[in-house]
Amino acid sequence: MSDIAWLTEGPIAHRGYHDMNKLVWENTLTAFQRAIEAGFAIECDLHYAADGVPVIFHDDDLQRVCNLPGQLRDRSSAELGLLSIGGTRDHIPTLKQLLQLCGGKVPLVLELKGRKADDEGFAESVIEVLEGYKGHVALMSFDHWLLKDLKLLNPPYPIGLTAEGTNPDTFFLHDEAMQLGLDFISYFHGHLPNPFVTAQRKRGIPVITWTARDEAARRHSFAHADQMTFEGFDPRESLALVS
Repeated sequence: MSDIAWLTEGPIAHRGYHDMNKLVWENTLTAFQRAIEAGFAIECDLHYAADGVPVIFHDDDLQRVCNLPGQLRDRSSAELGLLSIGGTRDHIPTLKQLLQLCGGKVPLVLELKGRKADDEGFAESVIEVLEGYKGHVALMSFDHWLLKDLKLLNPPYPIGLTAEGTNPDTFFLHDEAMQLGLDFISYFHGHLPNPFVTAQRKRGIPVITWTARDEAARRHSFAHADQMTFEGFDPRESLALVS
């Protein structure tokens, strides 16, 4: 893997630079445009629509974000593209739409959200959409089967483990994933420091955190990792330490 110093150069906007779903909702083109204008890298979530198209959405179901019953994966990307997010003018975007909007202006950190025994072709579809894109991209997942699928495709992008946990059994599973030859880790800031992450950083593996929501979390992230994924504040501003 080529140099990935860009991954830790600046703060990463969690699901785009939204306002905690007040007016600008998570994982929308509006939130991504705000991040681009602010110069923040963008983290977002990918799901696999019924027609095999990667779409940007976090939850398995549509209730919280779209106020509708049902599973996201039961609908095509065209159907999903008609659904309002949070009652706003934004709709569920595809990965292709994000790439067209971003155009390489800021880095993208894409998390694949798996569903066990239902992800055949998911990794391939993401790599296919990314083909020819000019810009920094990193791929990551909690799901080891998706990480294996991505590694088998040998894409020209860093691949990382999204993770959390504080007990030895969990660390064993994380170590098992790292044996795939992963390039970075995204870890829950509240579970740092821990022996697994400390050992990986000593190996030279970059570590970013999720999800810092205040100044205390920012400081904790930079005490134990190399960069943070954030939401709910502007990391360019100096914030009072949260007690």
